[in-house]
Amino acid sequence: MTTDDRTSPAPRPFGRTLCAMVTPFTEAGALDLDGAQRLADRLVSRGCDGLVLSGTTGESPTTTDEEKAALVTAVRQAVGDRASLVAGVGTADTRHTVELALAAEKSGADGLLVAAPYYSRPPQDALEAHFREVADASGLPLMLYDIPGRTGTRIEPDTLVRLAGHPRVVAVKDCSYDLLGIQKVLARTDLACYAGCDEQILALYALGAAGCVSTVANVAPEAFRALLDAFDAGDTREAAGLQRRTIPLTELMMASGLPGTVTAKALLDALDLPAGPVRAPLRPASPETTAGLLTAHGALTTALAPART
Repeated sequence: MTTDDRTSPAPRPFGRTLCAMVTPFTEAGALDLDGAQRLADRLVSRGCDGLVLSGTTGESPTTTDEEKAALVTAVRQAVGDRASLVAGVGTADTRHTVELALAAEKSGADGLLVAAPYYSRPPQDALEAHFREVADASGLPLMLYDIPGRTGTRIEPDTLVRLAGHPRVVAVKDCSYDLLGIQKVLARTDLACYAGCDEQILALYALGAAGCVSTVANVAPEAFRALLDAFDAGDTREAAGLQRRTIPLTELMMASGLPGTVTAKALLDALDLPAGPVRAPLRPASPETTAGLLTAHGALTTALAPART
């Protein structure tokens, strides 16, 4: 790929506005498939054209393989072909990752989100071999997930460039906080880049990214759809203004010292939307934190209201 001036859009294999959806649980802690279907339908109806299931925000470390498969099946029933479904299958074990990939394919997923194996910190050649084995195992396209702050291992730009030659490695979710590195990948490959850090969505989109995978979209899907719509329409000032309006809520949800799963579920519960408790070792947000989230969400909703009338 050479340059991207928006006259030839970036490839969007999984859509443009994706939400890293929480996994709703019942008050007893069981998987809430009805709640997942209602939440998924709401997100799609309000602007998301893709959903990432069983990512970190979806509490993948504490859901079983059977729950992950059931979640894909249930959400597919709810949204049909209105949105792409990307199933998180990344683990620290290549064999287990392959098993999850095959199960996701059987359950109706459109793609796979595969993070670098965590904790073991494999070198780049082993990391590349891991991704290739997963890509070879099923017929689904892969979105690689570069988030070294959680996994302990960076997917280096040169490794992404090599992996881009695999026919089923089609995208990367970027949480590297390395604008130079991701621009090198965009310049040298046709990989679709999805911004995984909510505060960087517009910045990466302006550089040629395909869109976003947003945690904050669980509670504000319209905001991120609107800012990308504004940019595509050539109104960069409006797009920048919309991105800035999301920052107070993004900061509380993603930079307050609590995982985004905790803050997203706290706010969804406060808004009487499907979420339920988090599973241990996570703990619920405090009432004070939830009150702050509600205030920030209310301010964003009020700011967006004129655009919807």
